[in-house]
Parts: sequence; structure tokens; C-alpha cells
Amino acid sequence: MGQKSLIYSFVARGTVILAEYTEFSGNFNSIAFQCLQKLPATSNKFTYNCDAHTFTYLLDNGYTYCVVADESVGRQVPMAFLERIRDDFVSRYGGEKAATAPANSLNKDFSSKLKEHMQYCFDHPEEISKLAKVKDQVSEVKGVMMENIEKVLDRGEKIELLVDKTQNLHEQGMVQTSIEIGALSSSLEGGASFGMFGVFPSSWTELAEGLLVLRNQFQEDNHQLLH
Repeated sequence: MGQKSLIYSFVARGTVILAEYTEFSGNFNSIAFQCLQKLPATSNKFTYNCDAHTFTYLLDNGYTYCVVADESVGRQVPMAFLERIRDDFVSRYGGEKAATAPANSLNKDFSSKLKEHMQYCFDHPEEISKLAKVKDQVSEVKGVMMENIEKVLDRGEKIELLVDKTQNLHEQGMVQTSIEIGALSSSLEGGASFGMFGVFPSSWTELAEGLLVLRNQFQEDNHQLLH
């Protein structure tokens, strides 16, 4: 599907996930489920951001449709994708079947449909965007609640989002233009995380390793090497 894409999607009844699909590995499904449990009742559309990724939710008639996407995809395509899978899901399971289906019981039938819709939206982003504009979706998406995911989950620490460590993180927009060495060194000593993916881009790795060496030298030689 490509390096910058729709990563994960599910359909849930309340907090019961009925079908889901991804071709990536990571903990994004767990984070998406945690957000599902904390969705406020103030709106039916939500977008949360987490380390250059978006978690977009569409609530409709007791069902929740979710997609995790690379931030570079934008906000129109994920929401258009959710509307597509909602329409497909309702047309297939609008009756009693979805209302009584156990957890993950629709995976066999609908997981492949999630994949198809993901691929279509990824292959035709311009068409999806044009359709969104025709439906006045641009203004709607801009009005969707956008919030940092840590605030949503009310966590005291940085959330580590893991998405397929084999991907090139440089191509996912994770470029740090300026870093205060003193602050970064202090954070390293405190055990803070600098990427929700659990890995650094190569430049960050080199910087982190260099700072650790400097810190060790400072401790051993009692010379102040970091300012």
C-alpha cells in the first residue's frame, strides 16, 4: 500500500470491535481501542494526533468507525474512508446481524473489505479529495475535534506508538530541525522517550549515543562537557 498510508481500521459496536484490518505491526490497535473507550459525546467526528499519525473516528447510530493514518495523508482522506466503510458496513449488516455479532465475528467477511477501501483511498487520493469537496466535507473535517492523544487518554507519560519498525522514519516526516542539547541530555537521563515508534531516525540515534558518551565522560572526568 506504500510507506505513507492508511495503517489500521476497525468497526465497533459500542466498545466491541467487530472487524479490523492492518498490514502493519505495532501497538496502534491498542491505542486506538483505548481512545475508543474514552470518546466524548460532544461530537460524532474526532481526530487525535500521535507522533505524526492521526487517529480518526466516525460515530454513527451506535457504531464507531476508526482509521489510523500517516499524518501526510491529510484529514480529508481518512474521513472519506470512514464514510465509505460506514456505508458499506450498513448495507451489509444494517439489520440484526451487526446488532448481535460477538467481538471480531465479522472479521472473516469485512476485514477484506476494509483492505479494499484502504487500497482504493490510497490509490485515488485526488478523487477522494474532490468528492469530499463536492460534499462540503472540507469545512466539516476542519471542524472535527483535533486533540493530542495523551490528553485524551489522560496519561502522565509519553505514549509509545509502534508502527512497523522496518519503515523509513525519515519518510514519515519525523525531522527535528533544532534540539537543545542540555534539555535532551536531561531527558535521556530521566528515561524519556523521543519517539512513539520506539526507535530513532538515524540522526537522532547518533545524537543520543553521542550525548550518552558525553554524559559518561562528564561523570568519570568531572568535566562539564554539556551546557
